[in-house]
Amino acid sequence: MRKHLPNSLTCLNLISGCTATYFAFQSNAKMALMWIIVGAVFDFFDGMAARLLGVSSPIGKELDSLADDITFGMAPAAIVFSELAAIDYPSFMEPARPYLPFAAFLIAAFSALRLAKFNIDTRQATSFIGMPTPANALFWGSFVVGQSEWIENNRFALYAILVLILATCWLLVSEIPMFSLKFKHLRWKDNNIKLYFSFFSVVMLIVFGWIDAWWLIISVYVLTSIVINTVNKRQGTGTINTQAT
Repeated sequence: MRKHLPNSLTCLNLISGCTATYFAFQSNAKMALMWIIVGAVFDFFDGMAARLLGVSSPIGKELDSLADDITFGMAPAAIVFSELAAIDYPSFMEPARPYLPFAAFLIAAFSALRLAKFNIDTRQATSFIGMPTPANALFWGSFVVGQSEWIENNRFALYAILVLILATCWLLVSEIPMFSLKFKHLRWKDNNIKLYFSFFSVVMLIVFGWIDAWWLIISVYVLTSIVINTVNKRQGTGTINTQAT
C-alpha cells in the first residue's frame, strides 16, 4: 500500500484531467476548471507522498508527466477549443471557423514538450525554467470561465485568444526562470518572495473568488518572475536567486 500510494494519487490526477476534458468538450468550462483544480491537488500530494514515504521511482516520474499532460495540457486545450468553436467571428474570418479551434491543441503539444524538458533538465530541482503546466492550465480555465462575458461580447476576443495561445505556448518552453512555491524550510531570507506571493494569492482568491482570481494570479506570477530575472541579470547573477527558488 505504501509503495503504490503516490502512483495511485497520480492516477487520480490523470482521471481528474480526463473528467475535465470531458466537461470541456461539453462546453462546460466551469466544471472543467474545477476538475483541473482537483487534479492539481492530487499532483501536489503525489510528489509529497513519494518524498515522505521514500518511494520515489522512475516509473512514478514518467507517470506523473503523462498525467500532467492530460490534466494541464489536454484539458485546457479542450476548454480553448470549445470556446473558439462557439465565439463570434468577424465575417471575413467565418470561413476559418471549422479550422481555427484546432489551434488550441498547440497548448497540449507545448505542455508535453515542457514536461519532457523538465524531466531531463537538472536546473529545475528548486525552481522552474519556463511556465509550469499547472499554472498555464489554471490561467486558461480561469480566463475562459471568468471572462466569458468579455469574450462573448468583444469583437477582438478571437484575436486575443489566438495571441494568448502563442504567448503561453512560448512561455511553457521559454528559458525564463520562474520561482517555485515548494518550501524546504521556513526561513524568511530564502522564502520571502514565496511568502509574499502566497499571501497575495490568498487575498486575490478571497477578493475575486476561485474562478476569476486564477488568471490574474498566474499573470502576476509570470510578470514577477520576469522582473526578478531581469533584475538578477542586471546584477550579474543571471538566474533567480535563492530568495526566489
